[in-house]
Amino acid sequence: MVAAGSCPDAAYGHRRDEGYFTGPSMVSAGKTKIFEENIVGRHGAIPVRRYLPTTPMPGVEPLVWLHGGAFSHGDLDQLESHAPALVIAAGGRPVVTVNSRCVPPWSWLRKPRPGLLDGIRFPEPLDDVIDAFEHVRKQTPDGRVSLGGASAGACLAAAAALRMHREGCQTLVRLVLAYGTFHAALPPISCELRARIRGRHGIVQFRPQTVERMNRNYAGSLHEMSNSFAFPGGHDLTGLPPTLLVDADRDSLRASGTEFARDLTRAGVPVDYEAIDNATHGFLDRPGTKHFDAGLAAMLRWLDGSPGAPTTQALPISRGIARRRKMAQ
Repeated sequence: MVAAGSCPDAAYGHRRDEGYFTGPSMVSAGKTKIFEENIVGRHGAIPVRRYLPTTPMPGVEPLVWLHGGAFSHGDLDQLESHAPALVIAAGGRPVVTVNSRCVPPWSWLRKPRPGLLDGIRFPEPLDDVIDAFEHVRKQTPDGRVSLGGASAGACLAAAAALRMHREGCQTLVRLVLAYGTFHAALPPISCELRARIRGRHGIVQFRPQTVERMNRNYAGSLHEMSNSFAFPGGHDLTGLPPTLLVDADRDSLRASGTEFARDLTRAGVPVDYEAIDNATHGFLDRPGTKHFDAGLAAMLRWLDGSPGAPTTQALPISRGIARRRKMAQ
């Protein structure tokens, strides 16, 4: 979420404390061991980071997690990537974060030029996600893996799930999608949502023209804007696994999240939906806040198969991440 004319990095500027992962490729962070590696994909090396619980829960499948960044920014050091992974892994579930290729930066004020855009575009970032997922699946004894992401990463996760289903993959257990943008064009904003993003909350929102520019920059052409594997919203989602959608209450992209929930329901996909009260876009990039804790609590409840059960793991861990970040600044 950024104001018009500002740099996308402003929305995704939080990083882990510098030096936290210097030295060996494996470190220990409390209850979690963390490995970094490059896996081989069809377009070259894909950086991934593995979060392995020292005491894993028996029988749980790993989660592949994707950060956001408007398709054009972000990496494994982004808190939206690192913080949720650390919290989830500390609870006993292995997590693999993926740094798929980013498309070139884009302007929040100017439309992309007409025609086919050069450089990295769809489907290369999506290919990276699928290649990373397949790598994890092959290393998992029963092949069962869950997939999730935030913002643009949520779109990539949903699109990867749809494409893998169409290609015959039956081992994706479930999807966890946080404040995603799933449609080529932002769906109409309801009166209820408009009231939540009014006044001072309207200063930093994704407007329809901003979403169009971001998505056009990712798709690379007008033709690909209608590709269901680029933006699955509004297309047939039959066959997708059970899905959790966690939106931000005061976020214009909630229009896409709620409509995507309807798309899933129409396709017969089991879906759970939760909007974090008073949260703004990108709350998983802000560990140590009540909205981060509420979002992670909802994700942990759902992943553990106990909706509505109290969760306390997110609170002390996320605040510790925030303290380390402040100490490093």
